[in-house]
Amino acid sequence: MRPLTEEETRVMFEKIAKYIGENLQLLVDRPDGTYCFRLHNDRVYYVSEKILKLAANISGDKLMSLGTCFGKFTKTHKFRLHITALDYLAPYAKYKVWIKPGAEQSFLYGNHVLKSGLGRITENTSQYQGVVVYSMADIPLFQQRPDDTTVLWRDSGSAAVAPRWRWERLGSFSVHSGTGIIPAGVPPPPPS
Repeated sequence: MRPLTEEETRVMFEKIAKYIGENLQLLVDRPDGTYCFRLHNDRVYYVSEKILKLAANISGDKLMSLGTCFGKFTKTHKFRLHITALDYLAPYAKYKVWIKPGAEQSFLYGNHVLKSGLGRITENTSQYQGVVVYSMADIPLFQQRPDDTTVLWRDSGSAAVAPRWRWERLGSFSVHSGTGIIPAGVPPPPPS
């Protein structure tokens, strides 16, 4: 377990800033203590300094994980957020989308959300900006990057217009409508 290098920190903060903007400082300086990011086996963990000091007595090869996994670095040195970071990003998200209850299940299985399935959208969401998707009960469901702006969604006259989403890879699993949860690296079954 080691601190992130300058380059790793820059890449990770750029990715997180797409979702929470200048609220990034609030992740590190929290009222309940100081938190930091540490790298272990290409995964970035978000951990309090108090827990980090306690874990210093454990050797690196015996340590499985520590704190909350925020994401991982790929072999090409890109940073991918994991679904476990959602609880920490959601309170500080700048742009949010709320999905109606009837469209939640379909959305979670990977289908598009029609305009009729959108409950609310944060004003002035720009193209390719990171958004956090909520249920109407304010439960964070996902984090994504839309390909369209809020203006395009609101101005389209048809209720059948589907906003285009750029799916982020979240965690080490995906959900498939026919078989449930599929581990990463396993191709989904062919559509029937």
